[in-house]
Amino acid sequence: MKRRNFIQNSAATAAFAGLSGVSLGNPLADAKPSNSAKFKLKYAPGFGMFPELCGKDIIDNIKFCSDQGFRAMFDNGFPGRSVEDQDKIVAELARQNMDMGPFVLYADFKVESMVIKDPATHEMLIKKINEGVAIFKRTGLKYALMVPGRYNEHMAWEYQTANVIDIMRELSDIAAKGGLTIVLEPLNKRDHPGLFLSGVPQAYAICRGVNSPACKIVDDLYHQQITEGNLIPNIDAAWSEIGAFHLGDNPGRKEPGSGEINFINVFKHIYDKGYQGTLCMEHGRSIQGKEGELALIEAYRKADNFAV
Repeated sequence: MKRRNFIQNSAATAAFAGLSGVSLGNPLADAKPSNSAKFKLKYAPGFGMFPELCGKDIIDNIKFCSDQGFRAMFDNGFPGRSVEDQDKIVAELARQNMDMGPFVLYADFKVESMVIKDPATHEMLIKKINEGVAIFKRTGLKYALMVPGRYNEHMAWEYQTANVIDIMRELSDIAAKGGLTIVLEPLNKRDHPGLFLSGVPQAYAICRGVNSPACKIVDDLYHQQITEGNLIPNIDAAWSEIGAFHLGDNPGRKEPGSGEINFINVFKHIYDKGYQGTLCMEHGRSIQGKEGELALIEAYRKADNFAV
């Protein structure tokens, strides 16, 4: 089915006409949705972000997002999909000239993994990184997200940091040889208490210690607004080690304009720095239903409307 026909035949057509010029309660959501102009940056919706507008089919999701101007997708659970579905996704992304954000390779929030030297954990992490390399070689998806796990309450912080650097050097060496890039994600302590990695400066120091092109950072603007704020200066300070972005406004972890972050300025700054990677839309919607999905698209249109 041609993409133009897909949009025309969807329930979104009537909704677009009814929502022209309506802000729906979001100060950034006052621009009419467009299914032609491409966004300046590669904002990446997740599969299932627009269930009312395009349903649940993975290929329909990609086509719809492309028609709305999005240039990328993200799927945290990509490794858990069947090989058949993975191949379908990659093929359709190629047809639409879209990228894919990082998939989650390892993120166990319940255990102390990288902070300790444990033979069984070491073996598990090596296995994980080899699985990630295999996914890259089959699909071409280059970025795999990892979280170092919980911190140890009895070990000095400096020893834990050294242990994380040591294992990441080994994992990054395997990844680099296989063409994969690991991205480490700091998460805020309010929502995820007890995790070792919480800040961009901390992640930057680890990446510099690892000193590998295969070890980078996911700068999640929602988490980092909570943890340290100062988003633009931290982007500049850690720029050499940032491999991807996650998005979400604070408070609420919803679309741009629903909270306190000035996304127009942040997006312009990222664009002006020449960023070509993905910005994964890892957030919910401030309004439910079809109207909320349309308001989300409108919010990104407004946030992307910066001068170049």
